[in-house]
Amino acid sequence: MSKCLLTVAVGNSPAVRGAVVDELLSASPDAAVLAVSIQNRDAKYPVVQRLLSGVDPTLRETASLAATGDPVVILRQALLSIRHAARCPHIVLALPEDLDVLPFVVELWGAPVGSSSLADHFAPGPVVVGIDPASSLAEMSCIHRAVRLWKGPEHGDPLTIAEAAARQVEAADILIVSSTSDGSDGPRTAGVASLTRHLNTRALQMPFARAGTPGTQSRPALVCRLPPGAVDERRARLDPVTVPSAHRGVENGVRTVLWRTRRPVHAGRLADALADVMSGVVRSRGHLWLSSRPDAVVTWHSAGAHLELREAGGWLEAEDDRAWEAAPPQRRALASWFWHDYYGERRNEIAFTGVDLDERRIQAVLDAVLLTDEELAQGREFWASVPDPLLGGTDPT
Repeated sequence: MSKCLLTVAVGNSPAVRGAVVDELLSASPDAAVLAVSIQNRDAKYPVVQRLLSGVDPTLRETASLAATGDPVVILRQALLSIRHAARCPHIVLALPEDLDVLPFVVELWGAPVGSSSLADHFAPGPVVVGIDPASSLAEMSCIHRAVRLWKGPEHGDPLTIAEAAARQVEAADILIVSSTSDGSDGPRTAGVASLTRHLNTRALQMPFARAGTPGTQSRPALVCRLPPGAVDERRARLDPVTVPSAHRGVENGVRTVLWRTRRPVHAGRLADALADVMSGVVRSRGHLWLSSRPDAVVTWHSAGAHLELREAGGWLEAEDDRAWEAAPPQRRALASWFWHDYYGERRNEIAFTGVDLDERRIQAVLDAVLLTDEELAQGREFWASVPDPLLGGTDPT
């Protein structure tokens, strides 16, 4: 028996999510839709509501229910129940806005101990994200309100609206950008489309189909099965040490600048340079090698005018076999590729995306915050003693 295709539909508004579902049903009329909402009532676990449509009405009772508990467990069990009860070839899982899509989907596809996993019965389809340009522009600049998104069995840490919006775009395999029927929002739509292409270089981007437009019913990418290893690839994208995506060229003024170097950063000089570095930047992400924390990977995420730096585990060391075994294959491959006999995999790698960015200026400002040859020659003990106004103090080692 062939596996059922499982596609994820998300949007930056309920209306856009509905439009994404309509696109998928147009491409796959026999698909069932499992629409989900998650309500938190200040309890440990939320209420997860599910509504199933598009299949035999007698089966709807199996999923048209509300349950309290771990959202991942509830949805995994619901999907498996639907698969056993109905041999539908395709299920569209319509997820709400209050999810951190990538880690949630990774958890959903995880193999639970002692029970059946989705991979036994489903083939992964794309994560399809719909974007309303007007909402997207407002969200990508909103840093004064925080949200907590479900990333699995529990809420994640508070995020700005801008960070949540950027993560949604970056989780997509397919991005569909909406526009008005008369094209009056053309410049805005084109600008948002350019920005999302830079934020997510992997994703296929397409417009919403218009009624009566030839060929809009034939969109094979919407119903494709992802290649083997797709689930592991998604999991690897959550690792703190990855190569940030860097779109080449300038499009509607949007540019991405990739900065990469193999020398530790002086935290004090970086703090002084941040205003200059971040001017015009809409989104940046990557990782740092701070001299004050020589053993720690420091992740870098900014969206809008908000920047967050956070320790996220350690660098791989040549003699630490256990850490190498635990690391995703993609990180092991990158570590081998970038390996330095003395520094190991340590490096700085950040992608900056914004409007009218000056690549040479950003590179020059960042290069100036690195340890000098004289500072580098003083060794690790000196590096660790450098005051750190970004994360506080110095590394105790």
